[in-house]
Amino acid sequence: MTYKIITILGARPQFIKASVLSKKISEKKNLEEFIVHTGQHFDSNMSDIFFNELQIPKPFKNLNIGGGTHGENTGRMIEEVERLIIKLRPDLMIVYGDTDSTLAGAISAAKLELPIMHIEAGLRSFNRSMPEEINRVVADHLSNYLITPSEGAVANLIKEGINQSKIYNFGDIMLESSLQNLEIASKHSKLLGWIEGQNNFYLLTIHRPENTNNKKNMLEIFSALEELNEKVIFPIHPRTKSYIERSKIKLPKNVIQVEPMGYFDFLISIKMAKKVITDSGGVQKESFFLNTPCITIRKETEWTELLDVGANILTNAKKEEILQAVKAEQTFSGETVYGTGNTSEEIVRFIRNELVR
Repeated sequence: MTYKIITILGARPQFIKASVLSKKISEKKNLEEFIVHTGQHFDSNMSDIFFNELQIPKPFKNLNIGGGTHGENTGRMIEEVERLIIKLRPDLMIVYGDTDSTLAGAISAAKLELPIMHIEAGLRSFNRSMPEEINRVVADHLSNYLITPSEGAVANLIKEGINQSKIYNFGDIMLESSLQNLEIASKHSKLLGWIEGQNNFYLLTIHRPENTNNKKNMLEIFSALEELNEKVIFPIHPRTKSYIERSKIKLPKNVIQVEPMGYFDFLISIKMAKKVITDSGGVQKESFFLNTPCITIRKETEWTELLDVGANILTNAKKEEILQAVKAEQTFSGETVYGTGNTSEEIVRFIRNELVR
């Protein structure tokens, strides 16, 4: 008997996580996966390039839903995903992370009593003003199988009253993906013009509305970076680019704006950077996995373990705070807070045991 899995993807971090698990699922004869791309990341540099580079199976369906408000997008996704569940009659739904796509998939499946596996469950920033926090909390409480990346995530779920029998700590699938893809990237990545040697530039990614919808924050960030007197490579998110142009913000001469990178180029850039400066959740971890110090310009982070081991420094969008963080010494190595890199195998073994019994 073949068991059907419907997987909901919509954004860059989800494509990266799926790259290892979907390959592992495809190797099993009695499992068939139907990947649904919601279209949440619709720019080709944020979407298609990841499917191509990471050799993720082409989506069974692209819903092409993006560009609207959180409510508009989520509502349309629920409607379309529900139709697909009814049509495909799958045995399991997999959702990743904390996007609107995650929320839509979880709600659609729960309403139709389809078992849900949430990969990267249990993360908490404890800031309910973040859409991602709402998405991850709701997805966790609707899910039947909560696959956590760390013991801290397990503790968060137990505190919220989730039955421990639903919680499985198999480690962080991003660790596995980063390590596997760095090896590929070192062979196939393009020659990046700004990399003349290791630690000769900083890497910047800024895309969260708390920064990109706040001109004061953006000016503080760029003012701090200007004082570094070193190259800052800035692969720019389409939303960030639009805001900078609308707000007539002038980038310092040492901040080099480039288009969003392919995943392999981005991994090499993280690995070779002096430090990474970001407001992204996933980039914090990728930096850690590749042993590059990270500065996160946010009020809080869901990846608290990285603060504990010194791999990440949290700072407000204040010039002096950013400079202090960037100049601080950060030493860390050998920590295994996110497992040992065999998460996909653990998940597939678990799926087969659950579905077959």
